[in-house]
Amino acid sequence: MSDLLERLRTELPAEALITDPDVTASYAHDMASFCEAGTPAVVVLPRTVEQVQHVMRTATALRVPVVPQGARTGLSGAANASDGCIVLSLVKMDRILEISPVDRIAVVEPGVINAVLSRAVNEHGLYYPPDPSSWETCTIGGNIGTASGGLCCVKYGVTAEYVLGLDVVLADGRLLTTGRRTAKGVAGYDLTRLFVGSEGSLGIVVKAVLALKPQPPQQLVLAAEFASAAAACDAVCRIMERGHTPSLLELMDRTTVRAVNELASMGLPETTEALLLCAFDTPDPAADLAAVGALCTAAGATEVVPADNPAESELLLQARRMSLTALETVKSATMIDDVCVPRSRLGAMLEGTAAIAEEYGLTIGVCSHAGDGNTHPVVCFDHTDADESRRARESFDAIMALGLELGGTITGEHGVGVLKKEWLARELGETGIELQRGIKAAFDPLGLLNPGKLF
Repeated sequence: MSDLLERLRTELPAEALITDPDVTASYAHDMASFCEAGTPAVVVLPRTVEQVQHVMRTATALRVPVVPQGARTGLSGAANASDGCIVLSLVKMDRILEISPVDRIAVVEPGVINAVLSRAVNEHGLYYPPDPSSWETCTIGGNIGTASGGLCCVKYGVTAEYVLGLDVVLADGRLLTTGRRTAKGVAGYDLTRLFVGSEGSLGIVVKAVLALKPQPPQQLVLAAEFASAAAACDAVCRIMERGHTPSLLELMDRTTVRAVNELASMGLPETTEALLLCAFDTPDPAADLAAVGALCTAAGATEVVPADNPAESELLLQARRMSLTALETVKSATMIDDVCVPRSRLGAMLEGTAAIAEEYGLTIGVCSHAGDGNTHPVVCFDHTDADESRRARESFDAIMALGLELGGTITGEHGVGVLKKEWLARELGETGIELQRGIKAAFDPLGLLNPGKLF
């Protein structure tokens, strides 16, 4: 420990090092439940690329594991510390280095907050689409590490589709530049895409070149109430089958709607079994909403309410944005699943999740990015009750098994981390895991970067 600190201090200012155990303990884990976390030896908060390189050279020399972190808003334990590790928090590297309206790119450091970047590019008439629900606090580096999504993915896609290039400090301290600033480029293997979603296991992202889009018109939102989740999922299939491209297509089940009502008195009908929110940011969103409203009615919607203006639209979206917070008030703890299935199997996913809730005697609310089949079943449980905690964990596994049975994946945007290591092996299979471990070894032969995550 003393040798580690002495070496780190040679090229790091005193304020970049945290050794107080009471403070370092607060950096030990992210927001995931049921994920073990160790005790870090030190927390380092670098401000420059050179400081990150020094940390990695020191770690390599002393064979000390390094756990990269952003804002720790993750839900899979990917940022959890291991015993004796260096926690490398990138939150102080928070500069927007460039915004180019001509090239439609932004160049940023990893600690930039998603919402800060979004607002900055808006001032140039540009748009950075990825918008995780934690966008006011999560960092771009963390978004890259977990390949984050958000509400607008149905039209605009996830973080991976906006990362053009990266500067990455490798395990031995070398600096690697990947990708490009150009609109097109196919030179060599796509190492940029390899780092996106790698959860800090291959290198430390210290700069990113991000693609931007022209800022779209303000969206209008429609809310449709259904007497069953199956009917709402049928409406989703009809919308997508007809070729519509909504900017948002979200679904909340009965449990979620009631939790939101309880928390915020939103006035949503207690009889609602499923609430579907659909938005368009097209030149004529009212016409698009009318067409979708007709499809919802044909699928069995009991009421369809289109917004007349952006202010009304924002009110309708408040309920969806409050979903996770509302479900957290149902019990003392939650486990948030992240299973993505083909859109055509969304109804089966919701029906199966409801059956799992009944089987295990638990409250499980589902909010979903319905347009891309990404469901977030939220298992609510009393963490002081050992039996209920056991059932919560078992139901979580049952939900992931259901997702795979339906042709889906164990994670659409939250990542694997510690929470889903076992399930990653089941999804990828023996050959897939073997090849992924080989890639890990090529970049990190000593296994120092975020050990114990993914596999």
